[in-house]
Amino acid sequence: MLITMSVPELAQVLFASALQASDDPSPEQARTAIEDRLRICHADLADCLASVAQEAGDHPEAYASRMRWALGMADRVSTAVRPGRMGSVTRTERAGSVCLALV
Repeated sequence: MLITMSVPELAQVLFASALQASDDPSPEQARTAIEDRLRICHADLADCLASVAQEAGDHPEAYASRMRWALGMADRVSTAVRPGRMGSVTRTERAGSVCLALV
């Protein structure tokens, strides 16, 4: 299954993942966490977004800093992908979009 996502969408999925900023993850680790979270959500972005809302409600004091981290890391994931293939991610011609191939 191929999913095209913008950087903000990638960030929201990453936000809902178990990966933490304190882990100092690489873009590859973040991409893996995004793919894993999408599998848990059955590739349903709305389901992933519901997790973001739940986390924001449960931990409002941490929401802004975690989302800033997730946005920055999602941008790194996006820019680490060159045109063509890198693992299961393909950068599309649409600016700021990344395709994830979930197996």
